[in-house]
Amino acid sequence: MDPNNLLIQECDVLISCALGGVLIKDNVADVKAKFVIEAANHPTDPEADKILSKKGVVVLLDIYANAGGVTVSYFKWVQNIQGFMWDEEKVNHELEKYLRRTFHEIKAMCSTHGCNLRMVFVANEEEMTDESFVALFFLLSNEEL
Repeated sequence: MDPNNLLIQECDVLISCALGGVLIKDNVADVKAKFVIEAANHPTDPEADKILSKKGVVVLLDIYANAGGVTVSYFKWVQNIQGFMWDEEKVNHELEKYLRRTFHEIKAMCSTHGCNLRMVFVANEEEMTDESFVALFFLLSNEEL
């Protein structure tokens, strides 16, 4: 497949991985995905983000998409400090609890302010950096924005 056609394939979810700056104003008009997951650091430029938003595409920011791993790393750090280890069931339970709570907080902010996920983060960056970030993609299949 021609790499230039990869981003415009018919799909539900487009996951931009490894490289930043991949989704730009020159190529996003043809994106057919309903959801874009930013698995790379900053793969969507600001102009492309505006275009995707106008098209109704939900863009899950890199900071959210990578939150599960970061949160579990934090859990491991806490366990090491306390000198005991959680079993996998406990880790998964705690992770789901944090992710669901944060998802609902972010969803409420989107509704309250009538904005997309990126704008919620930008508007609340200072407050949100103290909270665990949510990997919304895993919840979007069960919840509606």
